[in-house]
Amino acid sequence: MLTAVSACSERESMAHVRGESDPKPYVLENTEVREIRAKELHRDYQLFISLPRGYAESTRRYPVLFVTDANYAFPLIRSIARRIRNGGEDMEDFILVGLSYAKGETPEYSRRRDYTPTVNGDKEAVSDMLSPPPVYGEAEGYRAFIADEVFPMVERHYRADMKRAIYAGHSYGGLFGLHVLFTAPSMFEKYIIGSPSLWFDRRVAFATERGYAKAHSDLPAKVFMAVASYETLNFSSTDPRYNKTVDMVRDLQAMEHVLESRRYKSLEVTSIVIPDEDHLTVFPTVITRGLKWALPPRKGDAD
Repeated sequence: MLTAVSACSERESMAHVRGESDPKPYVLENTEVREIRAKELHRDYQLFISLPRGYAESTRRYPVLFVTDANYAFPLIRSIARRIRNGGEDMEDFILVGLSYAKGETPEYSRRRDYTPTVNGDKEAVSDMLSPPPVYGEAEGYRAFIADEVFPMVERHYRADMKRAIYAGHSYGGLFGLHVLFTAPSMFEKYIIGSPSLWFDRRVAFATERGYAKAHSDLPAKVFMAVASYETLNFSSTDPRYNKTVDMVRDLQAMEHVLESRRYKSLEVTSIVIPDEDHLTVFPTVITRGLKWALPPRKGDAD
């Protein structure tokens, strides 16, 4: 009878006889990972970087798209962008920067804390970390980390046009994007906001916007907001895709109405409801629409 060790050795020997080598991890072309320390937050993060095709041969500076929830969103956006760019005819090239979760933390734990603006999160939430309870309310510290440490690193190492920085985020990431919009709007030129959690802390984002409106007569930004048609309440339906407790369609429409009513002269808002999608399926469509909105083709950019 073969032991586990001897069986493994036999398989390795057979593979060697057949000329096979150990399998290698799949690596995304033209991507890099940079380590970064958030000094004020006392945490470590990673930046996932994707450079456009032809970057090494070019001398131009590129717009930069920063996206939260990078574990999921970074490879997705990279693939969608390469698919729809069509040789530059349909979309301008850009540098993609994925903002990772804090190292050593689960996605849920990290995003709850970093993307929410107040400490008043779900009191019944259970942490998926081994010991610490859920933490909320560090969005402003996380925003400052991006502005003061992530931006300079990107500008230092890449030909990035930081005047054309674009933000993209979904769910809590959408809520974080609105926090940035209402506290430091010029940090990004454009915002792609998908299914923002406007219900959080009794719709605190609306209060943040009211505070901004009292102190400012303009909001210099371009904003694309989208939500899925199933992200509403429909108690007459048995379809499980409908939301059960919060009407995110109604909330987004309310935010659109508020922003339009302010008549900020420099603010441009596009808001849509995407049919036949729910909270878990809508982001690929949000980012496809958002990319084409934020990065229209540039003359002479085709391959």
